[in-house]
Amino acid sequence: MFRNFINNCKESYNELVHKTTWPSGKELSSSAVIVLVASLLIAVVVFLLDKCFEGIMTIIYP
Repeated sequence: MFRNFINNCKESYNELVHKTTWPSGKELSSSAVIVLVASLLIAVVVFLLDKCFEGIMTIIYP
């Protein structure tokens, strides 16, 4: 059982070091900017929907 665990760790390390392609710094930063912009847009949409529903609820339940 312990030997199995050690072999699994070695294989995982080998895959991470030799078989995985990592993004460059430029690719990583552009992806981070895209995620940030998308998150902000979603937050703004949710905020606006919340304010609309709040207004509707204050009309229905004064």
